[in-house]
Formats: sequence, C-alpha cells, structure tokens
Amino acid sequence: MPKIVISHAVVDVDRWLTGKQERVEDIGAAGTNVTDYVAADGSNNAAVTADISDMDALQALMANPSPEMAARMESHGVVPPITLYVEA
Repeated sequence: MPKIVISHAVVDVDRWLTGKQERVEDIGAAGTNVTDYVAADGSNNAAVTADISDMDALQALMANPSPEMAARMESHGVVPPITLYVEA
C-alpha cells in the first residue's frame, strides 16, 4: 500500500485545519491514515499524507473531484496548484 503526499497552499491555516474530518472522508474512499501537516515556517503551505489502497480511485478523485469535494476544498481555502507525490 503506497503512501502519498498531497501538498498545496491555503488561504488560512486555521481555516484549513477545520476541514480535517471532511478530508478524511474524501480521501478515505481510496485510503487510510489520512494525516494533515502545516509548514513549520509559519507559511500557508500544507500537506496531507495517506496510505492508499486504491490508487486508481485516488487518481480519479484528484483528476476530477466531485462538485461537493471541490466546494469543500474551496471552503477550506485550498489554493491550487495541488501536487501529488507517491512513495517510490
């Protein structure tokens, strides 16, 4: 089961952190152990890691998020671009 890292900027870190449970639900369709990270330097950069059991589902989710997921990302203050890293 590969681990992934998703990184992006956010409008406001505190605002983004309030969406933790929704991120777990969205990413949880493809994996487990969803964990949030914020930049130690105090910038508005954030990341999420997860252990992915269904990489095809994750890639589909990232390529074409549902309207509900896109609205949640916007409400959490996610700032594109979003970068996806896969454990090598």
